[in-house]
Amino acid sequence: MFEVIYLKLLKRDLALEDFVIGHPKYQESKRIAIFLSMPDEIQTEEIIKDVFKQGKECFIPRYKPHSNHMDMLKLSSAEDISSLTLTSWNILQPSDDDSEREEALAGGGLDLIFMPGLGFDKKGNRLGRGKGYYDTYLERCMKHPSGKPYTIALAFREQICESVPVAENDVQVDEILYEHC
Repeated sequence: MFEVIYLKLLKRDLALEDFVIGHPKYQESKRIAIFLSMPDEIQTEEIIKDVFKQGKECFIPRYKPHSNHMDMLKLSSAEDISSLTLTSWNILQPSDDDSEREEALAGGGLDLIFMPGLGFDKKGNRLGRGKGYYDTYLERCMKHPSGKPYTIALAFREQICESVPVAENDVQVDEILYEHC
């Protein structure tokens, strides 16, 4: 069942991160993948800090250029982010030669993936940046013994549209959380 949760924030100190941290799917998840925010995306820093505070395992994307391949690699701490490499897309990620980190699908899989996007519709369709990284990764997850993780897109109200273009291989998100001030 797909859900769009509209959060009308009545107090300025209540942010989307606070709702995420209290979300039942987040609370029950042990292995969580989350994107490292670009400036035009919902900021995920506080969520990542909470993942470690609660003793959960945190995985972040490593995109392979000139392909649609992405791995989710384990972070050892929130401070570990400062050791990551800045890509030509201005995204922090583990370097290509970093073979020390666990890849989520090489281990126990994932329980939850937080996903970015440029636009979303109320049917759970997501418009990414056009390379199909998350769709391809979710297809790989479906073949893992632990199965497809629950997916939550984090968005701004302005990113919710009547419809977004979809292709045959696009995988819908399970839920969209968006902030409205």
